[in-house]
Amino acid sequence: MEASAGRAGPASSKTLSRQDAGLLRLLAPGLPLGPAARRMLTSERTVRRRTRAVGDRLGAGAPIQAVARATRESLL
Repeated sequence: MEASAGRAGPASSKTLSRQDAGLLRLLAPGLPLGPAARRMLTSERTVRRRTRAVGDRLGAGAPIQAVARATRESLL
């Protein structure tokens, strides 16, 4: 039997760190990475790297896809 389209099976068993969840919550309403970095008191490069890592874990290619996937998987 196939997994549902658009869902990453392994993501459902994962959890997000408090910082990762906070980052996705900042990005959810469309806040750009630069302002998100300033709010998190870190560099834009760090936010970009963290966003990419979270997206990879969730099987998402773009930050908004990571937000959607984390929301759908009840990780936020």
